[in-house]
Amino acid sequence: MTLIELSRVEVVIDGQMILGPIDLSVSKGEHWVMLGPNGSGKTTLLALAGARRQPSVGTVRVLGLMLGHGDVRTLHPRIGHCSGTLAEMLPSNMTAEEVVLTGRRSTFATWLQTYDDEDRRRVRDARRRRVLASGKPPTATGSQGERQRVLLGRALVGDPALLILDEPAAGLDFPAREGLIAAFEAATARSEALTSLHATHHLEEVPPSTTHAALLRSGRLVAAGPVGEVFTPAALRASFDVDVEVGRRHGRWWATAVPAPDSTPVLRLSPARDPVG
Repeated sequence: MTLIELSRVEVVIDGQMILGPIDLSVSKGEHWVMLGPNGSGKTTLLALAGARRQPSVGTVRVLGLMLGHGDVRTLHPRIGHCSGTLAEMLPSNMTAEEVVLTGRRSTFATWLQTYDDEDRRRVRDARRRRVLASGKPPTATGSQGERQRVLLGRALVGDPALLILDEPAAGLDFPAREGLIAAFEAATARSEALTSLHATHHLEEVPPSTTHAALLRSGRLVAAGPVGEVFTPAALRASFDVDVEVGRRHGRWWATAVPAPDSTPVLRLSPARDPVG
């Protein structure tokens, strides 16, 4: 069952091609990771897949709805989002539980909604699964790792069909990153129907449950498909313009630049051209 389908999609802003043309299909139960240098179009692609942006050219179908031919607001409660940008949109004085509750109906404040015992049970369940830390730290004073786990809990509380994660581990230290990945793995293990798209810069942040990968560069897809076929030295070099060694251990991926003869890694990154990707 196809949940997301992009066909000949382009995004143009101020006359500049930001993304495309791109064709991509995501099926139910798949877990995709998107990688590429800054400006490659990852965030723009996630915005399309999450029904938060319209294409300039081409067609996008999300959860059965063609964007531009229906009310995308009906999709939002079925799509969980987790990103640093989202954190900036939530009031800083909300407790962790209040932030998670807003995800039940995809809102940004609890006072606009009525929540019942089932909604609050879901928050307690998130705590038992260690998506939330113990206690009730306000989002303004909790650590960055705690805040990101709270946002993941918010994205998951409504049992979404689709989960969109835009660099959720950015800025986290090692323990916080591993805690976030563990929370994500617990969520995917609980629901075989959950589908996810996850953007990151680092292979070390790719969860073990990842099934597919897409590599981007300058708004175009370099490679897309099963993760083991995409994470190759040739494909990663085509995306990042860096000679790399890549491997997998205990279900986790790693990559390192191949030193040049003078032991200095050869970096040949082109200027970014996607101001929002």
